[in-house]
Amino acid sequence: MGLFTNDIQTMEDLYLHTLQDIYYAEQQIEKALPKMIEKASAGPLKSGFETHLQETRGQIDRLERVFQTIGESPKAVTCPAIDGIIKEANHIAGDIGDQKVLDAALAAAAQAVEHYEITRYGTLIAWSKELGRHEAADILAQTLAEERATDEKLTQLAETRLNHAA
Repeated sequence: MGLFTNDIQTMEDLYLHTLQDIYYAEQQIEKALPKMIEKASAGPLKSGFETHLQETRGQIDRLERVFQTIGESPKAVTCPAIDGIIKEANHIAGDIGDQKVLDAALAAAAQAVEHYEITRYGTLIAWSKELGRHEAADILAQTLAEERATDEKLTQLAETRLNHAA
């Protein structure tokens, strides 16, 4: 099923596709975070990534619950957006020799991921409500709150420490 193709005819199709998209994205983020943890040198950044890895695993579990509540099996569809964000982060991280600059770049890359997730979860919550899937909306809202909190922590860390050090 591709976005903006004949495979998506109804709001239900669009909703399911977007849910499968974020499911894929969370799985890719779970794979990328250990590399980011390894590359980070600032203690708070490293520990923040470790915390977010655990949260991401919980978010994947929540998405599987959402699939269950709507009577679908969990399935991922390729998300070119998250693939691009992660590819760009890996490319930039590979080019930076100064560890302090690398930490600032890693924080910025993580925020790009968070902003994508915030967009997707906000949309899915609105659509869940529109489709009368209030239980799904409540589950997704828990994840959206975590994503916003992570973004705020990254902003604070970057503005008070990482950017200045770089």
